[in-house]
Amino acid sequence: MLVCSCNYITDREIRDVINGLLDEDCWQLIVPSKVYHAMQKRGRCCGCFPNVVDLIIRTTEEYHASRHSTEAEVVDYMSRLRQFHDERRRADIERRHKSHRAA
Repeated sequence: MLVCSCNYITDREIRDVINGLLDEDCWQLIVPSKVYHAMQKRGRCCGCFPNVVDLIIRTTEEYHASRHSTEAEVVDYMSRLRQFHDERRRADIERRHKSHRAA
């Protein structure tokens, strides 16, 4: 199935890249920009990114299910993901919003 019509990328190509990234480090955080960078492409309209995120989630779940990852490893990964999210959230809160302009 064609996922990205701007770059003509299929779901099979994206799954292969995700599996390759997981083979390097099975607990790394994979985002669409990392997948596109690995394929030496870039998002143009970025309308495909929600579908790519869905593919990342499904492929990662299938990868860990086939490797019989332990529950402790999955819990550790989820805690690292929450920590990453909290760090990014704090940075977002510290920025000024358009409604708080001085002039």
